[in-house]
Amino acid sequence: MVFASLEFLTLFLPAFLLVYALGKPAWRNVILLIGSWLFYGWLSPLFLTLHVVLTIVAWVGGLMVDRAPVGSKGRVRLLIALIVFNTAVLCWYKYANILAGTLSDLISYYGAMPLEWQRVALPAGLSFIVLQAISYLVDVHRHTVPVERSFINYATYISMFGHSIAGPIIRYDWVRRELTQRYFNWQNFSLGARRFMIGMCMKVLVADTLSPLVDVAFHLDNPSFVDAWIGCLAYSLQLFFDFAGYSAMAIGLGLMLGFHFPENFNRPYLASSIQDFWRRWHLSLSSWLRDYLYIALGGNRNGVWKTYRNLFLTMAIAGLWHGGDSWNYLLWGAAHGIALCVDRLWSRSNLPSIPPLLSHSLTLLFVFLAWTLFRSPDFHTALTMYAGQFGLHGFALGDALAVTLRPVHGLAALLGVLCVVAPLLHERCEQRFGGYAWYAPMAALWPVAGFLLSFALIASREAVPFLYFQF
Repeated sequence: MVFASLEFLTLFLPAFLLVYALGKPAWRNVILLIGSWLFYGWLSPLFLTLHVVLTIVAWVGGLMVDRAPVGSKGRVRLLIALIVFNTAVLCWYKYANILAGTLSDLISYYGAMPLEWQRVALPAGLSFIVLQAISYLVDVHRHTVPVERSFINYATYISMFGHSIAGPIIRYDWVRRELTQRYFNWQNFSLGARRFMIGMCMKVLVADTLSPLVDVAFHLDNPSFVDAWIGCLAYSLQLFFDFAGYSAMAIGLGLMLGFHFPENFNRPYLASSIQDFWRRWHLSLSSWLRDYLYIALGGNRNGVWKTYRNLFLTMAIAGLWHGGDSWNYLLWGAAHGIALCVDRLWSRSNLPSIPPLLSHSLTLLFVFLAWTLFRSPDFHTALTMYAGQFGLHGFALGDALAVTLRPVHGLAALLGVLCVVAPLLHERCEQRFGGYAWYAPMAALWPVAGFLLSFALIASREAVPFLYFQF
């Protein structure tokens, strides 16, 4: 069950909201927790069991860390053991398949029989739940947040179905006050519903419409220049609108229930440098990596070269975190790590600054080329796509993509581009045409119309999973 599905929109969400609205404020955490566990149980009872176990371990572990003497070795060892446990669980479900596959290919290369291996299914949302648990435990150890003594409150925080499947990565400190006191009222509900509908439009109208085009482009044997770049640009839009759409829906659901989650995207394709890109893309992950990995590695406190090392390692680990089905994710993260090091070195040297338009263009070019590696199922496919992007397979549009292309794909791409560049035009429109009042009715009504169209499309075709469900 995903947000953009009939089961969620017509069964689960209305029933949950009705019970939540009728329940007493003191019982709403219990209602939200039960609803969240039912949501996970709908996906898989086995995964729900794992989720509950991880919740209990982190909650009890937080209490034990808090009771241990401050500054003692036992406190540090306990924290390390809890982090290792959570990381080991994540690594098993996320990387067992690729390690077994790599080992099987290696021994087959030397003439041995390949391994018999039954694939391990990745529980939905496990990566985000583990990161939240680790951030909570570290914050309790650092005295950044008080330990949560109520299991219901902690389990509600870690289990909220609105964001735990694919982010944003919510830190306990951001919601701890609203876990005990929040306002469930019409204003929050209507604003949250509007944000949810906007996210639905981003997902269904843009991302899902471009999905078939991307699939065809990345399965071509010899993509031409036009084929490869259509596939790359379509995937760049698909990924952004799929993930940013989910984040908008999660933020909207949280607001409907009285929670204020932080923004997860800030117009990343308008970035002027790769550092600026990571200050705009997946903000909750970027800040998590900075506060719990980059700083833990030493940050920029131990000299220039160790700073670059820490930057590279942080991004390489971030790439590895994104997936366990291909080593391409590790290479993607390493590429971004190198780019961040180059960007930092350039900005701190006496080299001339790059003109804004050129800097923006180079940033987009790098990001899009890196997305090619990110999307490709294996390194061979990535090399094939890169060959096409550099014109090694010709330049004309291929037959397979020509058959797939429809006007709706162009409309979806145009809508996506307009959404990206609209912030640049907003101030100019206000200056030329006046204030907000003249287009306020349209701004208020279009999410409803878009949501109704999205709902009709969902009812007419199979639900398309969110891309970040696999991470």
